[in-house]
Amino acid sequence: MRTAFVAIRAILWAAAFILLWGWLAVSARRYDARISIEVPPAARIPGIALMIPGGLLVLACVGSFVLRGQGTPAPFDPPRVFVATGPYRYVRNPMYLGAGVFLLGFGLFEGSPSILLLTAAAWVVAQIFLIVYEEPDLEDRFGSSYTDYKKAVHRWIPRRPPSSS
Repeated sequence: MRTAFVAIRAILWAAAFILLWGWLAVSARRYDARISIEVPPAARIPGIALMIPGGLLVLACVGSFVLRGQGTPAPFDPPRVFVATGPYRYVRNPMYLGAGVFLLGFGLFEGSPSILLLTAAAWVVAQIFLIVYEEPDLEDRFGSSYTDYKKAVHRWIPRRPPSSS
């Protein structure tokens, strides 16, 4: 029953997050005419090719948080248990990575330089948020398990985890 309640909360927070970023992206389109950058129509296919894995990665992260972490991706309703499995075995911030890849793909699909600039700005904001708030908070909550994890897994560049033999 507890997992079902956590799953419902996670779905609600994830939906709110998606709606917020969708609204921001669509709102940014009004600036496309002012930006003298043209995204070629051929960018639609790579856009789709980025949106699919980006979206699937975000879903895998939400699932990991619900099933393993007993929490949600929302900073104000975080996992109660440290999660270093699933996509988190390969990179420390797969949810941000997936969302960024999805947003980049959406910008290419829409042919929108404004959405592409929004993606770059979101990446910078995520980097600052991680360094200033999220990583120190995770160190406080999970102690040496998180600091050991930080040493073994990169923030942004996925890599194969060390063998557990």
